[in-house]
Amino acid sequence: MTTLPEHAVKAWISGFGIAVPRGAAVPGPDAVEAAAADLTPPLAVKAYGPALVHKSDAGAVRLGLTSALAAADAAAEMRAALASAGIVPDGFLVEEQAAAGVEVIVGAVRDPAFGPVLLAGLGGVWTEVLRDTSLRLCPITEDDARAMLDELRAAALLDGFRGTPPIDKDALVKVLLAVGGPGGIVDTLGDRLTEFELNPVICGPSGAVAVDARLIGPDEAALSDPAPPPAPTPAPSDFDRLFAPRGIAVVGASTKKPNFGNMFLRFYRAAGFTGRLVTVHPTAPEIDGVPCVPSLADAGPDIDYALVAVPADRCADVVRSAAGIPFVQVMSGGFAEMGHPELERDLTAAARAAGVRLLGPNCMGVYAPAGGQTFLGGTPGRPGRIAVISQSGGLAGEVIRVGEHRGLAFSKVATVGNSADVTPAELLRYLASDPGTTTIGLYLEDPRDGRGLFEALRDLRKPVVALVGGRSRQGRRAAASHTGGMIGDDRVWTALARQTGVTLVTSQDDLIGALDLLDLQHGREAPGTPDVLVIGPSGGASVLAADVFDRAGLDLAGLPDPARDSLRALGLGAGSSLANPLEIPVGPGGDPGLVRRAVAAITAERPFADVVAHLNAQSFFTYGDSADALLDYARAIGDLQNDLPGTRVTFVIRNGEYAPPGVTDDAREIARRAGVPVYRTMEAAAAAVAAGKRSVDGAA
Repeated sequence: MTTLPEHAVKAWISGFGIAVPRGAAVPGPDAVEAAAADLTPPLAVKAYGPALVHKSDAGAVRLGLTSALAAADAAAEMRAALASAGIVPDGFLVEEQAAAGVEVIVGAVRDPAFGPVLLAGLGGVWTEVLRDTSLRLCPITEDDARAMLDELRAAALLDGFRGTPPIDKDALVKVLLAVGGPGGIVDTLGDRLTEFELNPVICGPSGAVAVDARLIGPDEAALSDPAPPPAPTPAPSDFDRLFAPRGIAVVGASTKKPNFGNMFLRFYRAAGFTGRLVTVHPTAPEIDGVPCVPSLADAGPDIDYALVAVPADRCADVVRSAAGIPFVQVMSGGFAEMGHPELERDLTAAARAAGVRLLGPNCMGVYAPAGGQTFLGGTPGRPGRIAVISQSGGLAGEVIRVGEHRGLAFSKVATVGNSADVTPAELLRYLASDPGTTTIGLYLEDPRDGRGLFEALRDLRKPVVALVGGRSRQGRRAAASHTGGMIGDDRVWTALARQTGVTLVTSQDDLIGALDLLDLQHGREAPGTPDVLVIGPSGGASVLAADVFDRAGLDLAGLPDPARDSLRALGLGAGSSLANPLEIPVGPGGDPGLVRRAVAAITAERPFADVVAHLNAQSFFTYGDSADALLDYARAIGDLQNDLPGTRVTFVIRNGEYAPPGVTDDAREIARRAGVPVYRTMEAAAAAVAAGKRSVDGAA
């Protein structure tokens, strides 16, 4: 791997408008004094060469030199010290030393999945000590650059701290854009980028100067060659027949021993699939009441989808026979995920040769109630507007069944497994223009086409909630630069979310909850501001709620004085503070309409984007059966939502397991009819409300 000399990198980046110190490169100490004659002290001397990637660690940097002669003497001493360590430098760089300031690192690396990633943070000796950095995927915008700086824990140092003047932040933003913006260094390098780093960039009140620069990858001659243009983004594929096939062929069902193929035949029959259903068997006339054909080549022109459930080593041959069938799903595992990438390569080659699109391998298939598709037993749920793309078939099944139990309804669910051909990015581009889908959920582990996923999410104008598996355990390769060492899965996903508006959640329950709120509140003109009003009983629960919503990044804004006066007129405030969260008496003997009147009194003075009403189900049943009172309260919450078309109302039924069977389900149904999602905990509600707010900003 090539590491260019620092002076060559600096000469190149100056063409992008990045300021660098005046200096000169010479082959040895004897030439330093003459080269430094026209430079203004204090001076810096550095040795360079292939063995000096980290110059400071090797003792190859001297600073604060007061004259050209002192610089020459320092270079001679440095050469002798390096020689004793077995290092022979290629030459020496003498420069004017930049004035002191805030040291910042700006770097870029090529992430294996997502492509070029830009990093900025506290630099110099603090880079590895504090690891105070922010990331974005390239190319960045000016807003991205400014947000990166605002996210740093050391942001106060940039704005001036304890009497120090603020830095020229505009100059630093220009450096970030020169590296990671459109037409910048990263764009110019294209696929030749491996690692690039400026560390430190010294920032002061009058500018930003890159005093060290490192480029690993292309040689010096390549810097003058323009990068090849990126491949154009492909047009969205038409997946209509994947989700609504005219006919389905199942490969792998047995006449003797029931297996996965038989299971899918049973699922399609139970789901009432109205198209043509066949199974492939070389001799049998029928299996489980489904007619057989000898091979996929004999399936007929009305078969749009073939499901393959045979051992991995047989799948490629089956797929080769599928010419004329638009979509083939390989359920079977045993490919790259099990250490057999050669079988996966054969499979994708067979799909290309047959001219079919391949779903999987190692996936459960498709669920689309309106189109007759299913990979689950029993009657499909009602068609809805929520789509899901998942790399796990098992998790997708849980999201569907648990979600449907809570009232969610799905438009299209695709499990993609190894994504050897059809990728999540490609399906996202299709769903972006699908009129039957308004909200999208993702479960991903390895996105395969991470760059395509980023671009698809960046262009999408529908809310997306993503659960990412393996964010904490997957690391990136060791890298030569500080930048490369600080790029990892979790941080890249966070950067992607900040740039695209996608909401990241950390559990399956939060994924379902966020999809529920986004679906029910679809089309509501509530703003994405962070303010939330929380209202309900119990001081302890309210205090804990304040902590929960604060951790979710939500703002429990205070109540204006006129609103407090109106609340006192309603009889509130005796024995409790009139604050947010607001405590009101909610229980079997309470007035269910009080919450509606209290919220009306508050929003008349200060509108809130979100209102979270909560109750303790246990209190309704401790002293008798008060199911009707709890249901009356649910109706009052529904009425509240009808009163406030510009506010999202969320309902939390805490301790719902204490209620008799069916009561909380009835309450949930009452609230949902008014468009109010219902949650079991404050934590679940906070995650969903945060997703709702983020979707307004991200999809705007």
